[in-house]
Amino acid sequence: MRSLLFVPADSDRKLAKGADSGADALILDLEDSVAADRKAGARETALAYLRQYPSDRKQSLVVRVNALDTGLTDADLDGVVVGRPDVILLPKAEGGTSVTHLDAKLTAREAIHGLPEGAIRILALATETAAALFLCGTYRGASPRLTAITWGAEDLSAELGAETNRDTAGRFTSPYMLARNLSLAAAAAARVQPIDTVYADFRNMEGLRAESLEARRDGFTAKMAIHPAQVAVINEVFTPPAEMVATARAVVAAFAANPSAGVVAIGGVMYDRPHLTRAERLLARVKS
Repeated sequence: MRSLLFVPADSDRKLAKGADSGADALILDLEDSVAADRKAGARETALAYLRQYPSDRKQSLVVRVNALDTGLTDADLDGVVVGRPDVILLPKAEGGTSVTHLDAKLTAREAIHGLPEGAIRILALATETAAALFLCGTYRGASPRLTAITWGAEDLSAELGAETNRDTAGRFTSPYMLARNLSLAAAAAARVQPIDTVYADFRNMEGLRAESLEARRDGFTAKMAIHPAQVAVINEVFTPPAEMVATARAVVAAFAANPSAGVVAIGGVMYDRPHLTRAERLLARVKS
């Protein structure tokens, strides 16, 4: 996945628009974008949307449920698991324990509905509370369902009591860069995909591109979007350039030809084993 577009699960119109956005995944949102008195209806709309898609769909379907401490998670899962979403996005995750907790809930519901155990994966939103920051190192081994980790700054800024989470140039201030970097390290430690957070200024494509390029540079391999107009930029940035793919293939081929080598030379440039690891990961993304 390169792009994941949030869509309110209570809006048929926005769901239809999201399907045509070109996003690799749609996030059917039952949480922040749905008012309390519309959540029951949103579950029904989300289930109807899940059921209309063929099992071999190309666009992944993710459902963001309400957080575990809201008392709404069970109703959300009861409403959508039968539709077999690809992924459940867990907001306000607080470490591996919360992922294990969600895993157990999914296992029970998969059994009830005759789904293969582990069919539904988990994406953890790992930095929305202050406590969550101290638990970013606990995701590894929490659940085989865990497929990705992302981060968020809005709920965190509210909890910290911040006036804003970005400076006058539009860049995240230091507490939120810490959250970003911890989520990236958490994903790397857990061996799952690191996904960058949303860029809220959806009309500012230059800012989106710059932030996406920085995220890709540092190791993120995808980014979430809040508007369909953002998807094309995100897909472009997170699609590995042809020259990068060609170099990766050359590095893999050179080490394959010299399996005992610690360093290989290609075009006058030296590549060592960490370069091989990066090349293999990039090629795996291209294949997926």
